Amino acid sequence: MRGASPGPWLRLTALGGAAGVAVVVASGGTGLAHRALALVVVPPLVAVAVAALLAHRPLVAPSLAALALFHAALASWWSEPLHVGLAAAALAATAVSCVQAFRLSGSEPPSRSAWRDYVTLTKPRIMSLLLLTGGAGMFVGAAGVPPLGRLAAMLLGLALACGGASALNHVLDRDIDRLMGKRTERRPVAAGRVAPSRGLEFGLALSALSFVLLTALVNPLTAALALVGNLFYVLVYTRWLKRWTPQNIVIGGAAGAVPPLVGYAAATGDLTLTALFLFAVVFVWTPPHFWALALLIRREYEAAQVPMLPVVKGERATTRQILLYTTALVALTLVPVFGWFYLGAAAALGAGFLWLAWRLRTHATPRLAALTFHYSLAYLALLFVAMAVDPVV
Repeated sequence: MRGASPGPWLRLTALGGAAGVAVVVASGGTGLAHRALALVVVPPLVAVAVAALLAHRPLVAPSLAALALFHAALASWWSEPLHVGLAAAALAATAVSCVQAFRLSGSEPPSRSAWRDYVTLTKPRIMSLLLLTGGAGMFVGAAGVPPLGRLAAMLLGLALACGGASALNHVLDRDIDRLMGKRTERRPVAAGRVAPSRGLEFGLALSALSFVLLTALVNPLTAALALVGNLFYVLVYTRWLKRWTPQNIVIGGAAGAVPPLVGYAAATGDLTLTALFLFAVVFVWTPPHFWALALLIRREYEAAQVPMLPVVKGERATTRQILLYTTALVALTLVPVFGWFYLGAAAALGAGFLWLAWRLRTHATPRLAALTFHYSLAYLALLFVAMAVDPVV
């Protein structure tokens, strides 16, 4: 990834970090507002430092110095002279880092990427389902219609977190994307339309902005949950599990189960057993959903040497696991957490999912695998709509 000059996403993030540190220093004091501002500034500083370490060596020293000095200033609250001195040093280092980001030029010519490529990096189709479960989680937490302004802020922040994680996924998976045929080989980073360094900067910028927005407009717990989901998807699932174990999607499914927690926390400011139920539903739903797709593209995973269950264990073992997980999912969704409207919808939707899983187990054809996969998408969407609507019907 080295050799390219910093792109607009990194430069804007560096500028935002420098402006944020300046505001924190100017606000002074040790009150709650001052501490909240300091919390909001950390993600842009981290994003610049990570981008520097991975793609822009000349930025490493000033960005790491800025990050270290800023944290040292936060830790020195007990001594006002030391606190003020370290804060001033952090501001100077951040300014140097920002100036360096704008002045650097790389040995590689900058890539010209269409805006559509950057939209593609965010995986909009996947994001739409994540936003739906997040929005439903907020309706459940509010036991009705939440404040529309807060709902919009939560959805925007969650979209940024999901988009940032997806962009980083494109960067990390660019090698296997090139090996998996037409479905993935034309993705922006894999095809070279977006340089890996630009994709990295874009993903880090969106992730940092998500934390800033959710902390400022919703609450810190919501921001922290979105960040945890982002990091789990990128570092645990994409970087490790996906290439290491056929149980990758079972464990990695936790990342996709975070959005309902984000929505619930946005409405309530905390997490309860109901929120954990929402998490569990998506967590158990993920394996049968994803394995149905994996049956369809088993050869592509095999070509890329990704140890998905159909590649490692075969078709029969995969359809058996799909049926087992679907049975567990339907049983879980029939726990009377909500009212009769939800239970009726869960029973009807679950019956359809179970029927398809059983049919796939007995006749594992590509047509049934595709039908099961697409039905699972509609199943989860309608199930969460029923959860959201249940309190108001």
